[in-house]
Amino acid sequence: MTGTRTTATARAVTAGAVMLAWVALLWLLEGIDTATGNSLDSYGVSPREPSELADVVPSAFLHSGWEHVASNSVPLLVLGFIAALGGIRRFAAVVLVVIVTAGVGVWLTAPPNTVTLGASGVVFGLFGYLLVRGFVDRRPLDIVVGVIIAAVYGSLLWGVLPTDSGISWQGHLFGLIGGVASAFFFRRPRRPQEPKGYITV
Repeated sequence: MTGTRTTATARAVTAGAVMLAWVALLWLLEGIDTATGNSLDSYGVSPREPSELADVVPSAFLHSGWEHVASNSVPLLVLGFIAALGGIRRFAAVVLVVIVTAGVGVWLTAPPNTVTLGASGVVFGLFGYLLVRGFVDRRPLDIVVGVIIAAVYGSLLWGVLPTDSGISWQGHLFGLIGGVASAFFFRRPRRPQEPKGYITV
């Protein structure tokens, strides 16, 4: 029991440290962007330009102002922490798939003459991942976590609809798709069942 508690505590500390560092990085980058006249915004994704594919990953760490980064920070911190509790390696793989899926989706479908940047695609990806992970892995505790997340953050799903021309619903939608797909890509192997014992009479 003590060893299990120690492992759980270590995972929580690691997950918390990773997410606090990530969110701090987002704020630092926005500070640099503001101080340099929004020079980092050029690393956002412009659609259907081959050279812009190189900005798919950087764009997920940049924002178009303090209000933008503030709106993403809390859900990213909460959802990222919960996802990272399952292991940092798996978490990193999920995040990479989400970032690439969201970024390429934006590159393919965003309106012309636009620049898309921000961590909201990752937020939607982590939401989708946590929502279905328990069902894919068949882990009751993770199913309960998914239900709670659906209750708390279910309104996020409205963000995949094209209701505001200034918000990238494409990034939200493809981030969500990447998160759900990640739950299947990185499902936990099932434990082999113990052989049944037979009693003859």
